[in-house]
Amino acid sequence: MRTERHGRLLSERVIEGDIATERARDGTRSARSVTVNAAESPLGWLLARGLVTRRQYEAGERLRADWERAQLAPRVTMSWDAAPVARGRGGSAAVPDLGGAQIDAKRRFDDAIAAAGPGLSDILWRIVCAGEGMRDAETALGWPARAGKLVLTFALDRVAAYYRMR
Repeated sequence: MRTERHGRLLSERVIEGDIATERARDGTRSARSVTVNAAESPLGWLLARGLVTRRQYEAGERLRADWERAQLAPRVTMSWDAAPVARGRGGSAAVPDLGGAQIDAKRRFDDAIAAAGPGLSDILWRIVCAGEGMRDAETALGWPARAGKLVLTFALDRVAAYYRMR
């Protein structure tokens, strides 16, 4: 396994239901496990180079987990759900059927983005959720080079405070 000075980047995680947890210290694991390379994400890349702290990285990962759990990403395939039954001429409204965990994750995501603030949430979403590289995010926002890293660290600090991370 490849390790950096800020911790392990390649780790094995055990998947139980919807929650990913680190592998147990005694070496036991459940029937399903995945190997995760944290350096593949832009946030993991920044952590490996010492450009964000472990606290900022964990806050970003928690935000991304809420974003994924809330299923806020656009669909990339067709929805094969049954066609809605229309009650009138206009058809039925496209109301998503959200479960309790999905609703809670959406609420946490929205609150964390609001805690980051209006000027900081753009770079935060682009890097953490959309997986854009720093250069691409800075270009899309019309910012000068190296401005995104500073703004991202401010946003991650605010998100870490929202999640009450030490």
